[in-house]
Amino acid sequence: MLQFGRSTVSAALQHYCHHKLVSTWSPLATAFNAPPGKRINFTREDVGLFHMPELRTFDGFYLLRDNVEHKTQELIAEAISNKRRRKIVDIFDELSDSLCKVADLAEFIRIAHPKNKYMQAAEEACISICGVVESLNTHKPLYQALSKVVEQGDILPTSEVDRHVAKLFLFDFEQCGIHLPEEERLRVVRLNDYILQLGQKFMNGASQPTTLHRRQVPESIRNYFPTSGDNVIITGLCTNAENVQMREAAHRLYLQPLDSQEELLKDLLLCRHELARSCGFETYAHRALNASTMERPELVREFIDELSDQLRPRAEADFTLMTKMKRKESGQPNALAEIWDTPYFTTQLKRQSLEAQANEFLPYFSLGGCMEGLDNLLQSLYGVRLENTEMEPGESWASDIYKLAVVHENEGLLGYIYCDFFERIGKPNQDCHFTIQGGKRLPGGGYQLPIVVVMLGLAQPRWTGPTLLSPSRVDNLFHEMGHAMHSMLARTEFQHVTGTRCSTDFAEVPSVLMEYFASDPRVLRTFARHFQTHQPISEDMLRRLCASKHLFAASETQLQVFYSALDQEYHGEGAGKGRNTTEILKDVQNRYYGLPYVENTAWQLRFSHLVGYGAKYYSYLISKTIASWIWQTYFEANPFNRQAGEKYRSEILAHGGAVPSRKLVANFLQREMTPSILAHSLIHEIDTDESKIKELIVSKI
Repeated sequence: MLQFGRSTVSAALQHYCHHKLVSTWSPLATAFNAPPGKRINFTREDVGLFHMPELRTFDGFYLLRDNVEHKTQELIAEAISNKRRRKIVDIFDELSDSLCKVADLAEFIRIAHPKNKYMQAAEEACISICGVVESLNTHKPLYQALSKVVEQGDILPTSEVDRHVAKLFLFDFEQCGIHLPEEERLRVVRLNDYILQLGQKFMNGASQPTTLHRRQVPESIRNYFPTSGDNVIITGLCTNAENVQMREAAHRLYLQPLDSQEELLKDLLLCRHELARSCGFETYAHRALNASTMERPELVREFIDELSDQLRPRAEADFTLMTKMKRKESGQPNALAEIWDTPYFTTQLKRQSLEAQANEFLPYFSLGGCMEGLDNLLQSLYGVRLENTEMEPGESWASDIYKLAVVHENEGLLGYIYCDFFERIGKPNQDCHFTIQGGKRLPGGGYQLPIVVVMLGLAQPRWTGPTLLSPSRVDNLFHEMGHAMHSMLARTEFQHVTGTRCSTDFAEVPSVLMEYFASDPRVLRTFARHFQTHQPISEDMLRRLCASKHLFAASETQLQVFYSALDQEYHGEGAGKGRNTTEILKDVQNRYYGLPYVENTAWQLRFSHLVGYGAKYYSYLISKTIASWIWQTYFEANPFNRQAGEKYRSEILAHGGAVPSRKLVANFLQREMTPSILAHSLIHEIDTDESKIKELIVSKI
């Protein structure tokens, strides 16, 4: 039940508001607007984490590990048998499913469980499963059985999906070099291990503060930063500092070149290039893009170049506006917008020209209200509702977890979403989505229900009222629930390709598309209500809020183009030449970004995404572009269009990665995915949004 502040309202008014809330909020909203109660177990044993009886205690991980190791041996024997009675892809998917059920669960518990014994047991299970996978990657008879089927066909009838998934399994195998002569295979194994070590060291170095002796820092800016003895410590970029000297100083000092980081990055890129060449690919980018939506780096480069050309004049207009703002604020008629100014003036424009203070919107976006809005949207589009479900003792890893049953009006239960939404000590400070169990068709005709976790870092509800979300938090909630619904709405034959288990440059499309719904006034009107008075958000606030999300879209997109181009350049043809990475950065920035390179800085040495997204950083741009295209084609006219929602589910979401994503998108949009068409779609959106906000900002700047 909701609770309220006691400020100055009379007891009678509190009583009235109390009853109004109870009768107005849906049961789902009411549940999420109050913290889940702690479950006290008087009557029965704990059911175990995620309702798994093995995990009533932490040592159940050892039983799970032993069981999956035994199951693995059985499936290997079946796969290589001359008397095999199942399709090879069915056996491989069961093998993958068995390993993923333990590995994915253990990986989540390792980082999310508050008790050390569970974390340690889960980590040991992760290590054990990694050992099993490594042994599979060197199992020649298993590889040969799969390779023979891919090359010659199975002894049993197979579908197009069967053959596609079998090829994906084979590619996973060959990434470890099993198809190579033994000496070359061992070299690939060593390269993979070394790349992992280099990546970990680079990421650690990327997050370290810059420490300089006070003599190296001009006295005029020394006091901007903390000190330790004779050292000045710069912990990051002060992007929102009002003092322009502080912003500039932080940029120049924090991003100073560091020889150790430069050597790590050069070695990482060189080893990746050698690995790709050893596995038969022209460059690491070609290897990374295999089976992706864009398929090969040449198409990525065409898209980047096409988008860059069209963005240039639009981004220049953004920088001109920022320069105008800077001159007005500083009183210096010759001041120019610099690279350290862009985040600051984006924030300033939201505040000054749109009067969009985040605190102004908070009361209208209670967590329960947002969940009710999501529920209404999902019912409109797919006939799906979210039901808050009471958990049994021991089922969750913390006392403040919600469990949602996802129920279709005709198909029944589709799966479960566990909502780990609130901050707690030791919990990772990152919004993310975890697959605990993937969906798949079962031999008897049933379906293995997907189980996922959505993790956010929201403030705990207080006695004064529910958790309130800023507009950016609302976007994040819709984004992560987009991932979750991708898993829930998929209905694939194989768990290896269910839901988000698809190519990196397609996995973000459903989640980014959900952000479009979260930014549409028609959707926001259905749930943006004051958590106490239930007054709907005003049309003026709604107009300003939606417009604020599109400020400087051209320059922000140009920055993403620059990052993507740099990532492609690092992993392209010149990767094996050992050229200084800052020299490459200068060249790429001059070609793709509207603000100049700052001498004696090395921003790329802080860019940790180079490790996790090597040659795939463009995925954000492509996912955004495809989501925009889908939105414009199917939902912009009516975001509650049931016919469009059903079509989107059946032709996109239902397939996961079982059908090549390029083919999925082309069929759904009835048009070939050329770089030119993709770029045009995003430019059209930027131009449309620009016209919406122009009236609001002209009178303010």
